[in-house]
Amino acid sequence: METCLENNVLEELLKLLKLEQIEENIFRGQSQDLGFGNVYGGQVLGQALSAAYRTVPPERRAHSLHAYFLRPGDVRRPIVYNVDCIRDGKSFTTRRVVAVQKGRAIFNMSASFQIDEPGFEHQDPAPSVPGPEGLASELELANGIADQIPAPIREKFLCRRPIEVRPVDPMNPFAPEKREPVRYNWVKAIDRMPEDPAVHQYLLAYASDYSLVVTSLYPHGQNFWQPAMQVASLDHAMWFHRPFRMDDWLLYAMQSPNACKARGLAYGKIFTREGLLAATVAQEGLIRHHGRN
Repeated sequence: METCLENNVLEELLKLLKLEQIEENIFRGQSQDLGFGNVYGGQVLGQALSAAYRTVPPERRAHSLHAYFLRPGDVRRPIVYNVDCIRDGKSFTTRRVVAVQKGRAIFNMSASFQIDEPGFEHQDPAPSVPGPEGLASELELANGIADQIPAPIREKFLCRRPIEVRPVDPMNPFAPEKREPVRYNWVKAIDRMPEDPAVHQYLLAYASDYSLVVTSLYPHGQNFWQPAMQVASLDHAMWFHRPFRMDDWLLYAMQSPNACKARGLAYGKIFTREGLLAATVAQEGLIRHHGRN
């Protein structure tokens, strides 16, 4: 998937995440080039969760995952996912997934699945921010600054994407300004999705890596695309709380409580349009500045 595909982009992404089974508990996924130079971390997250789901009883749903990005992925090569069926209990199932390219692990993940159980409930309230109606999408914003986008990545920026992102308070990534380390994005798949809840979960895992760690650059007036910056996801944790659909609007509320030692920490809370907390995300990323501080 090296070029900008204007038709069926959501279908192509779901196909990318579905994976090919090549042996018992071993799966293979293709790679996509989004212009980052290496495989996008969310792709590996989504594919790894998809691989784990292929080995889990259908009545169990992922409730958490904890992952480490070990090496950059090569966008020119497929990725092999080895699933270790660690435990199948009465209520919980545990899987370990290792992603391999060229004989070396590039990523590992532990994921836990649970039967549906009733229990106590409480949650943080959803933030009070404008809804998605009337907000410009990232694609519309990118078209407005097309002349500022470096030529080698311009095509990637101006492609129609399978997940629409509408920032509440957008910032030009090629002219960043200092801000509080908080951001809000509305996200939604561009077309109707299959009914399988697993598909919605691994598509949200795919989307959850997008721009999360960049929030830790806000107070410093930097962005992923600045030439002096080296930015990469180091680890990623995610907890699924309540049912949701990726083809309905979700609010991704992100904030960064800390940056030090060339690492930035960011949290994310993902709410349904009705204000239900659907998932929580935490990530630490490399934010190495090669220029003068």
